[in-house]
Amino acid sequence: MRNAMITDIAYYLPERVVTNDDLSQEFPDWDPHKIENKVGIRERRYAKEGETAGDLAVKASELLFERVDRQKIDFLILCTQSPDYFLPTTACVLQDKLSLRNDIGALDFNLGCSGFVYGLAIAKGLIATGVANQILLVMAETYSKHMHPTDRSNRTIFGDGAAASLIAASETNGIRDFVLGTDGSGFDKLIVKNGGFRCKFDASASKSSEDGVGKPTDNNIYMDGPAVFNFTIDKIPALFNNVLEKNQLESDDVDLVIFHQANKYILNYLRKKIGIPPEKFYINMVEKGNTVSATIPIALKDAMNEGLLKSGQKVLICGFGVGLSWGGTVIEV
Repeated sequence: MRNAMITDIAYYLPERVVTNDDLSQEFPDWDPHKIENKVGIRERRYAKEGETAGDLAVKASELLFERVDRQKIDFLILCTQSPDYFLPTTACVLQDKLSLRNDIGALDFNLGCSGFVYGLAIAKGLIATGVANQILLVMAETYSKHMHPTDRSNRTIFGDGAAASLIAASETNGIRDFVLGTDGSGFDKLIVKNGGFRCKFDASASKSSEDGVGKPTDNNIYMDGPAVFNFTIDKIPALFNNVLEKNQLESDDVDLVIFHQANKYILNYLRKKIGIPPEKFYINMVEKGNTVSATIPIALKDAMNEGLLKSGQKVLICGFGVGLSWGGTVIEV
């Protein structure tokens, strides 16, 4: 069976910056410093009107292609929960916009905060079975378009962004074994209820008040914060230990730990509960926010740029959230 590894990463953040000061102008009872102290976020990026996850994916991929030969890509995988269209798959549109070859596979998959880990699992499987040699794996999200303007809780957390990674066949076992999990009974804990065919978009719901703005409805993203927190602290410590066990490693064998950048409070709670030393635990959301599936590859790229990771070192990554879904693995850089 052939091995696979991540050989390069690039990411793109939209130009529009929304700071805590900006949010405090809209919500005067919210102190910008308290927001940062609690969730670990000072600013986040929002896609502009008409700018889609597909557009962000193109820009992140083009940054990658400044170093990578696009003509060697033989499979394209896009993870998003804000696709350009119901159909066709946004990955097909992306293939054309990126001028990739026609003799390649392209697909979308719909997953949130665990999406990068699942994408690596798919990519590794395609390489191991000889279906592909060089895979463009893209995470692109515009949760800002799901959020209602008055939803001050989610607006402090989520930001938009895209990350493009090259996953290639390798002699080195750069992507190791996976532990994956799903609990669909919690599907409604983080959800945009309306818009699909079970519950269609309600065009009259969003502007029902005198000011024309209204309140969040089932057309918008809803998160049951306490339920998601309880799910996280229940599942992720075990996930961390199971990933180590499956890969026959001890905690000391891991050089860095990168979790999905949910918010600082949850991450620090998990770090202390699991017993991960602070110097091995990477957090980088202060100027980016929670970019959903893109948080882990963005954090990986930043850690590399900061010199925290050297060739041959091991990183344990864990994604968790909407679904409810979780997954982890160990990668060697």
